[in-house]
Amino acid sequence: MAYYYLVAQLPSLSYGQAAPMGSKAFIDLCKTALSAEDSSLLGFCTLDPWSFVPAAVAESAVPEFFAKWYAWERTLRLNLARYRASRVKRDVPADVNDYPADAAAAAKAASAMDSPLEAEIFLDEARWQAIEAFQGLDYFDRNTVYAYLLKLLLMERRSAFRADEGFSEYKGLYAAVMEAARGPVSETSTESGERQ
Repeated sequence: MAYYYLVAQLPSLSYGQAAPMGSKAFIDLCKTALSAEDSSLLGFCTLDPWSFVPAAVAESAVPEFFAKWYAWERTLRLNLARYRASRVKRDVPADVNDYPADAAAAAKAASAMDSPLEAEIFLDEARWQAIEAFQGLDYFDRNTVYAYLLKLLLMERRSAFRADEGFSEYKGLYAAVMEAARGPVSETSTESGERQ
């Protein structure tokens, strides 16, 4: 089914800019414009590939757009876990694969970045490109609506990044880890009151 009126009225989205509306407002708008079947699939729009199937829906009934998106995101996350595990000399997850190749490549590139914030931004841009690829060429199709919602979710995620707060939290966690690594410090009192 084509959604000419709904899609034509949507503001364009660009990663890195502020979202023109929240995902909740968009879902409310969609519920008035989509068919009941297509509207019921809005719940499949999630950034977490392991929470996508409602209990009443068999995985085989997942539309192709979502199946591709979930496979891509799972590959990305499993490859990130692989690189993180190998960095700290832990066992690598057994179910990691390199397909889709662009998801595996994005994970490898992000894991090599020094800045966690830059890595997260890079990963979200890769997600954005993947969503656009899965959307297809029929611009007024329901996949465009689902892609739009996923992009709004990415924009909301990006707006939650706070570099100063994140760096401050990182420094606190790092200090706690370093303190724990040093072990307990025994205090011996001296006349000057200094630690020995």
